[in-house]
Amino acid sequence: MQERQLNICKNMEIVERFINYTKFDTQSAEDSETVPSTPKQLIFANYLKDELEREGLKDVEIDDMGYIYATLPSNTKKKVPTIGFISHYDTALDASGANIKARVIKNYDGGDIQLNPNMVSSPRQFPELLEHKGEDLIVTDGTTLLGADDKAGIAEIVQAMCFLRDHNEIEHGDIRIGFNPDEEIGKGAHHFDVEKFGCEWGYTIDGGDLGELEYENFNAAGVKILIHGVSVHTGYAKGKMVNASRLACEFNAMIPSDEIPETTEGYQGFYHLIGIESRCEEAKLSYIIRDHDREHFEDRKRFIENCVKKMNEKYGAGTVELKMNDQYYNMKEKIDPNMHVIELVLRAMQQANIAPKVQPIRGGTDGAQLSFKGLPCPNIFAGGVNFHGPYEFESVQGMEKAMQVIINICRLTAEFNDWETHPLPLPKGGGIEMS
Repeated sequence: MQERQLNICKNMEIVERFINYTKFDTQSAEDSETVPSTPKQLIFANYLKDELEREGLKDVEIDDMGYIYATLPSNTKKKVPTIGFISHYDTALDASGANIKARVIKNYDGGDIQLNPNMVSSPRQFPELLEHKGEDLIVTDGTTLLGADDKAGIAEIVQAMCFLRDHNEIEHGDIRIGFNPDEEIGKGAHHFDVEKFGCEWGYTIDGGDLGELEYENFNAAGVKILIHGVSVHTGYAKGKMVNASRLACEFNAMIPSDEIPETTEGYQGFYHLIGIESRCEEAKLSYIIRDHDREHFEDRKRFIENCVKKMNEKYGAGTVELKMNDQYYNMKEKIDPNMHVIELVLRAMQQANIAPKVQPIRGGTDGAQLSFKGLPCPNIFAGGVNFHGPYEFESVQGMEKAMQVIINICRLTAEFNDWETHPLPLPKGGGIEMS
C-alpha cells in the first residue's frame, strides 16, 4: 500500500504527542552508578507506560530500571516474523532538558527563526534549514535542547501503532516496541532484555534527517591513561622530579594530529582526547578510539599499547598505566548476513516516496549493541536536525514520513514469508543516495 493510499495524519496528534513528551526532563547523567542514571527518567517512563495502556497496547510492562516493553498483537493468521521498534527517552547532557518550550513554525519561509530576543536560528549558520522550506518546524526557545533525540522516535512509534490499531485492513504480525533510558551515556542497551523482547529483528528510530538509514557504525574503545610522577620542590628537582603533567603532554603528542575528530570524516577513524586531569604527582588522560574497520580498530588499540610501552621504557616500568576496554562494535558484522532487514526498509521508504540516504554512523547506537546481543537492529531516521543543542529542530512532515516508514515495514513484514519464497529484487533507482 503506497503512501498516497493511506490518509496518515491527524497531523496534530503526533505533534501534540511529541511536544507533550518534551515537557518531561529526562536528561541522563554520565557519572551516575544507578539505572536509570537519573530518577527523573522514571517519571516519564511510568507516564509512557500508562499512555501505552490507554492506547490499547498489550503486554505493557516496565522493569525497575525503566525499560518499557509492549505489543501490538498480530491481526493475521499468517506465520509472520515478530519485529520490534526501539527508541530511547533520555536526552543529551550537552544542553539543558528542563522547561523545554517547544513551538511550531508553520510553513517555514526559509528565513531566520527568532528563537528568543537574543538568539536566531539562521540558514546562514545552519544551511540544512533550507532543505525544510515550506514545512512545519518544531523549535526551542533557545534556552534548551528540543529532545527530538529521541522523543520524536517514541512519538512516531506510538503514533504508528495507534494507526495500525485503527486500520485493521493493514495486515501485520506481532509488533513489539521497546523504550529505554541512558542511551546518551552509552548504556541504553546494557539492560535491554532481548530474550523478553522476542523479536527476529528490530529497528531503532533514532536517526537524523529524512531518509537516513544506518547499519554501519564505529568500533569503539575507551582508554584511561594513568601517569605516576614524582613531586619535589622545584629548587631541588634536578634528577628527582618526574612531572606527570609534562609526561601527559608528551604522551598526547604521540597521537597523530591527522587522526583526530577535527581532521577526519566518513569512514575515517580517530583518537579523541576527551579529558585531562593533571598535577606534577599524577596525571590522567581519557581517550576514545573509533574506527569502522575492525582490523584498523585493533591496530589503533595496539598503537596506544605501544605508546605506553615507549613511555615506560623511557621513564621506568610502571610510570604509565593503561586501562582499555572495548565499548561496542560495528553492527555491519551482524547486519550483512541479514540484509533482508535493510531491504525491507529500502522498500518501505521507496513506497513512502523517500530517497534513502544510506550512510555510516560516526558514533554508536543502541542498535549496534543489540545486534551483537542477537537482535539485528539498524537505525532509521526520526526527522530531527542539530541534535543536542538549542538550535535543534524537528520537521512535522519528517515525523509523518517516519511514521509512514514504520507502518510500511510492518505491512511488508506480513508478506515476508511469501517474499522469501518468491524474492523480489532490491529497489533500483528511486533516488537512493549513498553518502
